[in-house]
Amino acid sequence: MPLLLTAVLVAFKGDGLSNATADEAGTAEAPATPPAPSASASVVPPETEAAPFSVAWTEEDGLQVTAVLRDEAAKDKVVGEIQGLLDEGETFGDRLTVDAASGLASPSALVGVLQALRSATGEVAVRYDGATITLSGDVADQATKATAARAAAKAVPGAIVANELRVPTATKPTVSEACRTFEGRLTQVTGQHRIVFLSGTAIVNERSRGSVARVAALLKSCATARVEVGGHTDNLGDPSTSLPLSQKRADAVKSELVRLGVPAGRIISRGYGESEPVASNHTSAGRIANRRVEIRVP
Repeated sequence: MPLLLTAVLVAFKGDGLSNATADEAGTAEAPATPPAPSASASVVPPETEAAPFSVAWTEEDGLQVTAVLRDEAAKDKVVGEIQGLLDEGETFGDRLTVDAASGLASPSALVGVLQALRSATGEVAVRYDGATITLSGDVADQATKATAARAAAKAVPGAIVANELRVPTATKPTVSEACRTFEGRLTQVTGQHRIVFLSGTAIVNERSRGSVARVAALLKSCATARVEVGGHTDNLGDPSTSLPLSQKRADAVKSELVRLGVPAGRIISRGYGESEPVASNHTSAGRIANRRVEIRVP
C-alpha cells in the first residue's frame, strides 16, 4: 500500500502540470487593447479554487485516483507515470477526467499530503470537496497524523482540514498468572530447597541438583522471566581464590539450568566471593550455609 501511494506522489510531480497557470485555462482571447482602469479602481487578482479530488487505497478496491485535469496531455502524463510504477499486470482505478475550466491547476498540491501518509498502516483516503480536505485512515503515530494535517493545510490554502486519521491505542501485553507470581514462587522454592556446596568445590551435588530442577520448572512456566545466579563462599579460603570459586559455582548452576532446557540468555551468573555471608563463619553450620548459590530476579 505505501508503494502505491508513493506512486501517486511521484506521478503528480510533472513540471508540465505544476507550472500550469490560470491564463492557460481560459478559452476566450483577451481583448487586443484592454481598457485602462479608472483612477479609483483597484486591481484584485482572481482567486483560484482547487477542483475537488480524491486519492484512496482500500484492501477491496486497491488504488483509486479521482481528479479533474485541465487537458488530455496532463491526464496522459499522470496515467503513464502511475502505470510505470505499478507491478506487471497491476492496474489502478482511473477516474481522471478532463475539463479546461475546472481542472486541477496543480495536481502536485497532493504531494505534501501523500508524502505525510506514505507510512500509513492501513486503508487511507484524502478527499477534497472544494471547501474541506478530509484525511482518513490508519497511521502509525501522532507525529504522522500531525504532519499530514500540516501538509493538507499547505496543499489547499484556506481549506478546512478535517483530520480523521486514527492512531492505534497502545495496549499493555497480558501478563500470565505464572509470570505475575514468578518472583514470589521463586523466593519460596529457593528458600525451601537450598543449593549448597562442599568446601572448595563447584560441583552441583545430587541434593542440590533437585533444587536446581525445581527452579528450571519455574522458569519454564514463564517464558519471559530472567534470573541471576549468584555464587558465594565462606571465608576460610584466600580472598583471591574465593571470588573465582564463587563464579565457578554460579556457572555450574547455570549450566545445569541450561541442560534442563532453560535458554542461557535468560540467566546471568555472577560470583560474589565471601562478601555476602548469610550466617556466621565461626561455626561449621554457618560456613555450610555460606557456601551456596542464590537464584533471584535481577
